[in-house]
Amino acid sequence: MDIDGSRTATRRQLLRLLTSGVAVAVLPVGLRAAGPGRRRFSGHPEPREGVDGSKVVASAEVRPELRALFDGIRAIPEIADGIGCHCGCGAMPEMRSLLSCYEGIGMAQFCVVCEGEGRLAVELRAEGRSLDDIRAAVDRRFG
Repeated sequence: MDIDGSRTATRRQLLRLLTSGVAVAVLPVGLRAAGPGRRRFSGHPEPREGVDGSKVVASAEVRPELRALFDGIRAIPEIADGIGCHCGCGAMPEMRSLLSCYEGIGMAQFCVVCEGEGRLAVELRAEGRSLDDIRAAVDRRFG
C-alpha cells in the first residue's frame, strides 16, 4: 500500500502481470486450434539432427526461479526436441516439441505443463535416462 492507501505495483510486479496476460492470450489459441474431438497431443517428434539450445530464452530474461530450468533445457536440446508437449501447444504451427516451449517467448514461463515436462526431462536425463525412458515418464505423468 502507498501512503494514501492506494495499491501501487513495482515495475517487476507490473511486468509479471503483463507476461501473465501474454500466457492467457497465447495458451487458449493452441487449445482452440485442437478443436472439439481432436487430440491436443500430437505425439513425440524425432529430434532433429544437430539441434542445439541456442534459441532457448536466456536465463537473464526469465524469472529467477525458472533460470535453472531454462539452463537445463539448453543443455539437453536433443532430448527436449524429441518430446511432444501435452499442454496442447503442439496444435500451433510454430510449436514443434518441448524445446519450442523454451524458445521464442518462452511459453514454459507461463505454462505449468511445459514447465513440469521440462523439469522431469532435465531430472531424468541427469540420472542418465534415455529419450525413450523420458518420453514414457512424461506420458505417464502428463498424458
